[in-house]
Amino acid sequence: MRVEIWTDIACPWCYVGKARFERALDAFPHREQIEVVHRSFELDPNFPKGEVVEVLPMLAKKYGMSVEQAKSAEGNLKENAAGEGLEYRAEGRDHGNTFDMHRLLHLAKERGRQDELISLLYRANFAEERSVFGDTERLVEIATAAGLDAEEARSVLADPERYARDVREDEREAAELGARGVPFFVLDRKYGVSGAQPAEVFAQALEQAWGSRTPLTVVAPAGSEAEVCGPDGCAVPGAGEPGREA
Repeated sequence: MRVEIWTDIACPWCYVGKARFERALDAFPHREQIEVVHRSFELDPNFPKGEVVEVLPMLAKKYGMSVEQAKSAEGNLKENAAGEGLEYRAEGRDHGNTFDMHRLLHLAKERGRQDELISLLYRANFAEERSVFGDTERLVEIATAAGLDAEEARSVLADPERYARDVREDEREAAELGARGVPFFVLDRKYGVSGAQPAEVFAQALEQAWGSRTPLTVVAPAGSEAEVCGPDGCAVPGAGEPGREA
């Protein structure tokens, strides 16, 4: 069964939601049969590339609140993160365009290192002092730590068209599925879970999605048999007759 998760690196609830989902997934009896795929969703796609701003003043301006209210909101997020064993810097963080990070995540998906990269990007953005915005070499370092080749990561970041279409396709699908915010979890393309729900909610969703899987219906005329290939070889008409072995 596949679980697709639409997220943005700039989204603190995506950081928390990933930890809550993974707690439910780790306890799920069929864990080894679940494929997790991370999808792209930019919360602020029009944010100027290369521009970096402080988070607290940005939040105050965006939501029409005071800086003190923004500090309080960030403090609440820090408590939620701590509840999942995550570090979170409530003050001193910055914000910028995340498009290049999403492009790198598509490279990581092709190399089988997507979960490693997104985990490191979250930690770098929310828990570490050095910014992940406006610093190509910082992103290359994180990509390398996730197991990607440094020169390949640098090459992707140098070419704005690499994986750009993949990011836009993810965002188009999110819109078609009705996602208006992130994190947004889609289980087996049948069930959706919006937000950083408690682990118990994710556990229930996994059980429900797993239990509702429909067995494959094989369509063929009654009593008909056609030639197939299997582990023991291929069926050959007249096999068993001299000279007709597969």
